[in-house]
Amino acid sequence: MLEKKSESTSGSPKVPDSSAPSEQRKSSRFSDGWNPQILPAFFINLVDVLGMTIIIPLLPFYAEKFGGSPFAVGMLVSAFAFCQLIGGPILGKMSDSIGRKPMLMLSQAGTLIGFIILALAPNLTWVFVSRIIDGLTAGNMSLVQAHISDTTAPEDRAKSFAMLGIAFGVGFFIGPAISGFLSQYSYQYPIYVAAGLSAVSILLTGILMPNRRFAVDESKLASKKIFDLELYVRYFKEKKLASILYQWLLYSMAFAVFTSGFALFAERQFSTPNHHFGVKEVGFVLCYVGFLGMILPVTLTGRLIRVLGDHKTVQLSLASLMVGYGMLGFVHGTFGLLVSCTLSSFGGGMLRPVLTSVITKCAPRTEQGAVLGVSQSLMSLAQILGPLFSGALIDRNMLVAWSFLAGAFCLAGLAFSAKHGKTMHA
Repeated sequence: MLEKKSESTSGSPKVPDSSAPSEQRKSSRFSDGWNPQILPAFFINLVDVLGMTIIIPLLPFYAEKFGGSPFAVGMLVSAFAFCQLIGGPILGKMSDSIGRKPMLMLSQAGTLIGFIILALAPNLTWVFVSRIIDGLTAGNMSLVQAHISDTTAPEDRAKSFAMLGIAFGVGFFIGPAISGFLSQYSYQYPIYVAAGLSAVSILLTGILMPNRRFAVDESKLASKKIFDLELYVRYFKEKKLASILYQWLLYSMAFAVFTSGFALFAERQFSTPNHHFGVKEVGFVLCYVGFLGMILPVTLTGRLIRVLGDHKTVQLSLASLMVGYGMLGFVHGTFGLLVSCTLSSFGGGMLRPVLTSVITKCAPRTEQGAVLGVSQSLMSLAQILGPLFSGALIDRNMLVAWSFLAGAFCLAGLAFSAKHGKTMHA
């Protein structure tokens, strides 16, 4: 339940107050489900995701060029995530008091610097340095989500987060294709494009996003400390919120295993003596995944929630992810690969906006940045552990075990949802 200030301290009749906080005056504007602040957030998120998705299919092969093993690639992803685990909550909590805009621009600047260092890296050590810098300032997604939750009525948030899911899908549709095409000429070309997009995202944030600071009682803020373990403990003691956070963690583990290992898995699983499955092929597969991620949230999310509700939508999504990831180790042709990607895209496209929406509904407005920072930290924790498991399995050519591991996390999430799902309706 969002905290609201009393509009009157006396017994006199209440009248509209032009000095009331802007979020109160604008609540009626959002009652029809349309939030004008989604548009700038959509474009900012789109440009950020484009830069990220250009790097995803390229990074494992880029590290291999410098002599990195699959396990070293896993460590590279884990190093980024470990730094994100430290930086994400700090940026989120600072944005609750300073404002979303300046902290988002700081985060984007760190990404830009990281990409430039990555493009100029002379060895694997500097590749690690670039990812560490990017990770320490990586809070783009949670800050944009906090901006949306600031300006959107609770009942409309799943729809709003689905719009961000479309931006994520568009980025995955275009970014890997750019990477696959440009990498044929040089591995550095896609990285420079990603750096240019990061610069554009800083400009878009500066121009399009207002810096919203709400008039709230400082004593009601989540915490005055930058990194407060007690805050995490408190959130996980709240039964409803803890249930959703655990499901988010299990989904994040499956997603981390898949994204960190897919490129090198596909290289080993689908390469033939006559054709190498490399950056171009991985990029085009992820392009297909992005296309589905672009159209599924806008066409199905709202309808599924209306028909099934949050809880059953989460279960259907986890089941689809489990089958999609689990079957990867048994397919060898293009058709089977596309079926697997279709199922996993459906599940991920539905699951992310629903879980994110429910998480924000469980926290007051003054803690939106903090609770989303915690969810980002859980994803970072998954991205620390998942790539290490993934890299170790692929290093040993245990490809079926790799796909089973991703599916097993989804199965665990499904079992947890079945056991604790009633808390979503509490």
